[in-house]
Amino acid sequence: MSMNLYQLLHELKVWKKFLTRQQYRTLKGQAVHGDVAGAEKGLQRLLRKGKSEVRTWHSK
Repeated sequence: MSMNLYQLLHELKVWKKFLTRQQYRTLKGQAVHGDVAGAEKGLQRLLRKGKSEVRTWHSK
């Protein structure tokens, strides 16, 4: 699923408390500077990589 900038920024806000400050700022910067697809892929990778407890919390 391809997101636009505003959808991605909203999704980042949802997950912000589970990301480090650096991860959040990197993904937000990528999106704002035009690489929305790359930021979306990076967010999905971070959530998939060792974050199974986060995904189960969010899906409730």
